[in-house]
Amino acid sequence: MTEYGPGPVDRRLPTDEARQLMTLVRDLAAREIAPRAAAEEAAGHFPRELFTLLSESGLLGLAYAEEFGGGGQPYEVYLQVLEELAAARLTVGLGVSVHTLSCHALAAYGTKEQRAEHLPAMLGGGLLGAYCLSEPAAGSDAASLTTRATRAGSDWVLDGTKAWTTHGGVADFYTVLARTGGAGAHGITAFLVPGDAEGLSAAPPERKMGMKGSPTAQMHFDGVRIGDARRIGEEGQGFAIALAALDSGRLGIAACAVGVAQAALNEALAYMTTRRQFGRPLADFQGLRFMLADMATQLAAGRSLYLTAARLRDEGRPFTKEAAMAKLFCTDMAMRVTTDAVQLLGGYGYTADFPAERYMREAKVLQIVEGTNQIQRMVIARQLTGPEGR
Repeated sequence: MTEYGPGPVDRRLPTDEARQLMTLVRDLAAREIAPRAAAEEAAGHFPRELFTLLSESGLLGLAYAEEFGGGGQPYEVYLQVLEELAAARLTVGLGVSVHTLSCHALAAYGTKEQRAEHLPAMLGGGLLGAYCLSEPAAGSDAASLTTRATRAGSDWVLDGTKAWTTHGGVADFYTVLARTGGAGAHGITAFLVPGDAEGLSAAPPERKMGMKGSPTAQMHFDGVRIGDARRIGEEGQGFAIALAALDSGRLGIAACAVGVAQAALNEALAYMTTRRQFGRPLADFQGLRFMLADMATQLAAGRSLYLTAARLRDEGRPFTKEAAMAKLFCTDMAMRVTTDAVQLLGGYGYTADFPAERYMREAKVLQIVEGTNQIQRMVIARQLTGPEGR
């Protein structure tokens, strides 16, 4: 290795506490996550014990208030932690993002009593969450979901099927959006369902091209009965709760995408500065140097975009458009950068002996989850010009 090549990202963090946190995260990622990533992804192993460690380390509730066991960190810090985790292994980074998303409804819309009862365990008690919005026939058009919650005295009974649930079958709790009223967005309500609820079951995990260590499964609700105390927000408010959560969740996906792209660039840099052809390092060839320059520039632009949106959120300002822009740009960027990393490694890039091909397979899913990039373009356009068909 020369004096050039990959190194830690030079981050601008707002406090000494945040800088100490980043040191902790980098050490944990290097010691506990990265060394096991390739083998466990190839074996399809979900690292449940790692999420227990993350919870014990205070990393599963960073974005939430200390009052309920969270870390009390601004979003710009939380997202940079996500980026570091995703660079070590996307299954872990994305898993933390999904867990954070699954806590959002209760943290933002729950009553004081609900938050006091459930949030401490969700944020720092070793529990792992999942988010149930999509269905087999309701993906991008989430407002058409058909999973139904029916009143039964002081309880609710849930029936239906949810699809594409990250942590499906291994989560300790599920934030579930179900129909309690008529058709459309105004007939949807949010619920907090325990993972061991009677009548709740998971289908076998989906067989995916990447992120094989992260279980994604359909969840079946067959007469799942829960008390009204587990309803979050008002009846019919669920879709608005879901949209608010997705704005923040999209920033998590953007940060994860930057992490994967950074890992791919680091791999390419390490290879290019040590591999020699025609008597000199590959990094000496102008055409290849220019590819590295483009990759690094796109990465820096993506990081700046998601941090700009995060700072708007931290200031309490609207950030829907900026979150969609960040998700769109960062995930498309990650696909380009990881593809270029495979190209730069040549034949080695196409083999599983090097992680570049895994990064490329993983980057693809980030263009799809939390709203496809086509949906992000719709969100951005509506923010610019207003809704269609006026």
